[in-house]
Amino acid sequence: MDTYLFTIKTAVIIFFILSFFIFIPWLIYSYRKYGYLSFWASIVVYSFIFYMITALFLVLLPLPATRDVRSLQAPGTKHYSLIPFYFIWDVLDSSSVVLTQPRTYLQIFKESAFIQAVFNFLLLFPFGVYLRYFFQDKRYWKKAFGLGFALSLFYEVTQITGIYGIYNAPYRIFDVDDLILNSTGTLLGFLVAPIFLALFPSQKNIIEKGREIQRNTFASPTQQLLAIVVDYVVFSFSWSFVRYLLGNNPFTDFLYPLIGFLIFFFFVPIFWSGKTIGTNALRFQLAQPNEEQPRWPALLKRTLLLGAPIFLSTIVQAWSKVELNMDSPLYPYQVWFTVGLITFNFIMWGILVLHALFILFRKGKSRFYFDAVPNIVNKRK
Repeated sequence: MDTYLFTIKTAVIIFFILSFFIFIPWLIYSYRKYGYLSFWASIVVYSFIFYMITALFLVLLPLPATRDVRSLQAPGTKHYSLIPFYFIWDVLDSSSVVLTQPRTYLQIFKESAFIQAVFNFLLLFPFGVYLRYFFQDKRYWKKAFGLGFALSLFYEVTQITGIYGIYNAPYRIFDVDDLILNSTGTLLGFLVAPIFLALFPSQKNIIEKGREIQRNTFASPTQQLLAIVVDYVVFSFSWSFVRYLLGNNPFTDFLYPLIGFLIFFFFVPIFWSGKTIGTNALRFQLAQPNEEQPRWPALLKRTLLLGAPIFLSTIVQAWSKVELNMDSPLYPYQVWFTVGLITFNFIMWGILVLHALFILFRKGKSRFYFDAVPNIVNKRK
């Protein structure tokens, strides 16, 4: 039991780390496919990722303490079992069941061999349920069975190769019965999946809701914020790349952030028909009322309004590193000025967060300040 708890705890930790990195890609995919962020689709996808991680760790963990697994095993240790349905004989042989005495049949449920067989059957049962949700049709049962077999085979090959050479010998055996039980579990999960999937909206309903939402001409506030995040992430990567190539100098520390920001948020939409990398990924573009493309003065205002909070925070961060001798007559002024800047920065970001929450709550009935001031709208393509 402790081994299983350790495995599940490890899976939870890895899942949360992985979730952080896939969050933005999933948002982009969701908006591109459905036109909105579906709560139920997100639940299915994230739970599927968690399940796959947990299933893999249940097969592989705990790992041996040394790569030299062979030294821990007796000579002639058998690393495979190729006899189909041997688990049935193993269960009967290790149990105290007497076929002529039905009252002894219940003892079979206490046998480790039986519990292990049930575990292998149930391991990929959820996999079959997920496949039914993704395929949405029972006629794909052969494909589901094949995928269950392929996944099980992947597990078994991973074990027999010592995780592909990481260990010098297998630390778990290749068992053909595992292939049979895993594949059968997948098939049963696929066949009985409607019992479980009745609790969730189908992909058809999710897509239909997306079509209704996309009838709205304008992108949602969440889409708009996500597009800005995508643009800023790409801009930040480019900044880091330039700093890596050129090192720390006045250009990379001050001039490139300014030039790069203008390129990504001002020049790109000018020469790309009102689109940025983020808006193109989210399938909408910047425009002005009754016009297909915003004019450059409006885009310049938007760029300045977007960049002002970021550059003010950069100035505050740079100023906070200035150190004066405590005996200097300017020291008290420097302290109070620093406190004032930090307070202003805190209040500014607090107001921006409240503003964003207000716009999100209004669900498109109001515009973000950086679009409202230059009178820019966000039209779906």
